[in-house]
Amino acid sequence: MPGSPERSAGVRSIAVPSRAISKASWLYPLKGIYYFLSHPFLWPLLRARLLPAALLSLVVLTTLFTWTYIPQVLFLMLFHGPLAWVNGAFLVLGEGAAIVALLFEAFFVDETLVDVFDAVLINEGYTDLIVASRVLNLDGQTPVRQLGKPTNSAVYSPFSFRQIIEFIIFLPLNLIPVAGTPMFLIITGYRAGPFHHWRYFQLLDYTKKEKKAFVKQRQLRYTWFGTIALLLQLVPLMSMVFLLTTAAGSALWVAKHEERRRALDPTNDGRDQEPYADDHVRDSL
Repeated sequence: MPGSPERSAGVRSIAVPSRAISKASWLYPLKGIYYFLSHPFLWPLLRARLLPAALLSLVVLTTLFTWTYIPQVLFLMLFHGPLAWVNGAFLVLGEGAAIVALLFEAFFVDETLVDVFDAVLINEGYTDLIVASRVLNLDGQTPVRQLGKPTNSAVYSPFSFRQIIEFIIFLPLNLIPVAGTPMFLIITGYRAGPFHHWRYFQLLDYTKKEKKAFVKQRQLRYTWFGTIALLLQLVPLMSMVFLLTTAAGSALWVAKHEERRRALDPTNDGRDQEPYADDHVRDSL
């Protein structure tokens, strides 16, 4: 029967997992790719960085694959057999990602990542989050054109030698057959995930203690977000492009959280933790 309890229960049993999957944190880096491609106002931010990013990635990866790939594969064959060719590629790509991040991201990209993050939030209707931290030209035709100079420190993700060193330290995990590469990606994602919301914590003026509590409540989600973000950065010649699209995905995740938080408590300034349980269906951040 159309209105039978059995049918309603069946619909709910399908809808709940569907909502959980659609809100899963690991999807946001992928959503960021689609969002970036479907919103042309973001493209100028990419064009300004595309050529130097592509050239740097090309030089670094060409050098690494020419001089280090075969020696590493030969060494890995002692442990992995034929899988050494695949795991060796991941190892070299990981090394390349660390070098490119060190040379490029820390010195050239962070300002652009802030612009992507802020522009997405403005486009999603959260101008009030941005207006306190930078000058906005509300007459601008697009969210990017509305962005003025920051009025205080504006950092998307702080440069961390510790993160780079840990990245290099964990690279040998790729020596472990089969499980090594996934372990490397997840452990690195665990550390890197929360950095993608550093800008959000700045906008809310969170203290170190508040940031730690916020992240701790959502550590598993941040781990999956960071893992997928890292995996995208391992794509040859596209790592810097995916840094920008991941910033868009990070902002989309924040927008979803803000929508839920404000619906629950419109007077909350963001400092109070949400009163609802931290489960995968009810809380998307």
